[in-house]
Amino acid sequence: MSKAIVLFGHGSRDPLWRLPMETVATRLRTLQPGVPVRCAYLELDTPDLGTAAGELVAAGATEVTIVPMFLGTGRHAREDLPALVRQLQVVCPTVRFVLQAPVGEDARVVDLLAKIAME
Repeated sequence: MSKAIVLFGHGSRDPLWRLPMETVATRLRTLQPGVPVRCAYLELDTPDLGTAAGELVAAGATEVTIVPMFLGTGRHAREDLPALVRQLQVVCPTVRFVLQAPVGEDARVVDLLAKIAME
């Protein structure tokens, strides 16, 4: 294995909150069965980003794409998450960590949300 994906969300005390992210992870595993996928959370839930990424690296990942599952770029996506990724890079200097923009900034997501709202 060389590539892996972490879906990163805020976290919640409500276990039902995780369902949409876990559903996306399951869909990714179906679409790309050879690419390991983990969910990770900033707070209020586990695993955290370090734990999820660490599991993937221990399993052989040399490139980990981190996908912020946020609709917008608030403080967590703008400040907290990049700091966490920098920490990962220090701990795992031979691994390439790719931090994507929050999913809500992708025009395809915006278009889909608008279409859903028009129904």
